[in-house]
Amino acid sequence: MEKANAAVEQGMISTYSELIELDKKHFLHPTSPIKQQQEKGATFIFDKGEGIYLKDIHGNKVIDGLSSLWNVNIGHGREELGKAAMEQMARLGFSSCFATFSHEPAIRLAAKIAELTPEGLNTIFFTSGGSESNDTAFKLVRHYWKLQGKPEKKKIISRKRSYHGVAMGATSATGLKPFRDFTTSLAPDFYYVESTGAALRSFIESEGAETIAAFISEPIQGTGGVHLPPQNYFKEVREICDEYDILFIADEVITGFGRTGTYFGIEQFGVIPDLMSVAKGITSGYAPLGGVILSEKIHQDLIEKTEGLFMHGYTYSGHPVSCAVALKNIDIIERESLVENSRVMGEEMLKGFKWLQQEHSIVGEVRALGLMGAIEIVKNKQTAQRFDKPISPLIVEESMKYGLIHRGVIYEGADTLIFAPPLVISKEEIHKMINLLDKALTAVEKQLELE
Repeated sequence: MEKANAAVEQGMISTYSELIELDKKHFLHPTSPIKQQQEKGATFIFDKGEGIYLKDIHGNKVIDGLSSLWNVNIGHGREELGKAAMEQMARLGFSSCFATFSHEPAIRLAAKIAELTPEGLNTIFFTSGGSESNDTAFKLVRHYWKLQGKPEKKKIISRKRSYHGVAMGATSATGLKPFRDFTTSLAPDFYYVESTGAALRSFIESEGAETIAAFISEPIQGTGGVHLPPQNYFKEVREICDEYDILFIADEVITGFGRTGTYFGIEQFGVIPDLMSVAKGITSGYAPLGGVILSEKIHQDLIEKTEGLFMHGYTYSGHPVSCAVALKNIDIIERESLVENSRVMGEEMLKGFKWLQQEHSIVGEVRALGLMGAIEIVKNKQTAQRFDKPISPLIVEESMKYGLIHRGVIYEGADTLIFAPPLVISKEEIHKMINLLDKALTAVEKQLELE
């Protein structure tokens, strides 16, 4: 781990100790081990970011191998976004978009997104993030079917191992059981199927298409372990949804805005959904923002058939500062050709994974599409047998010692390392990331030999 040359002054040590104690006492962290926080304090207290790097309060520098939460697409420390936010705050910090009020940043951003999305997806409802986007998508499709005189069409189908967020509807749609086990008050009418067209068709026929509102899927399953779909899967899904009059929602919260080497992940598979939920990369995490993008047909039906108020909205729907940041973020993505860089550097990252596969006995299957990749950890490469207990957390911990942040997935029997570095990453930085991971894997293999 790289560290600042100057010794940490006594004042900084005092400040750090104070922050650790305040963190323990007052900050309940999202998706974190509570006992670990209380026993050891925060793993890092970050102070600065630049490009693919994060620097903590002591000056330790690490590669952000997951773009924090899959979202810092343009990298850290981009002053242009700070300037865009400051200028917008000074001009109009906030204005509601309720009651048909509007402002230029939201209008310009909505029009820009319509230029970028697949054909026919032209209208966006803004949210504050991904969970809100998916909850909104579920409400929209159920409202849509009520307008069609089919209120019984309300069931939502998702895939096993899928992740769609932590709001009530989003958690209910998530196909990873540990997320659903957290609460006892999940929404009804959510179902999960295996990732085959046959499984989807069988479920629809058993439940009755007249009861099903929509099917939702990530183009590539992220939190579940970066799983690419079977060949021609989404073409089959699109055909099945059309055949049974079911809407298709693409969850692009992680895969949108260049992550997979195309602007949106679903473009990799040659189909057009009826709705797309987005967030994360829309601002590269510099401001909270998300949205649901609707097909022209759905939008027109809403216009023609909704009487009175459209009874859904968030305080920060179309927040002017977030929209201004998003416009500048998209400008940088286009100006620096980051979608293409994601494709090219993703190929380089996969080459590195394949080299690690040759060098290490515990590296099984490797995969990537754009800058979204995974490494399976196995005890036996020939049989893909897992270790008795997951090893990926040990590798993640060891990687941090060498200056690399990434994540281990151990849900439902998995033992997988996942990666999604910022889209600005260079070939040299890819190689550095692979070399650090090589050291971490070597260290863990030696530990395993000693056991």
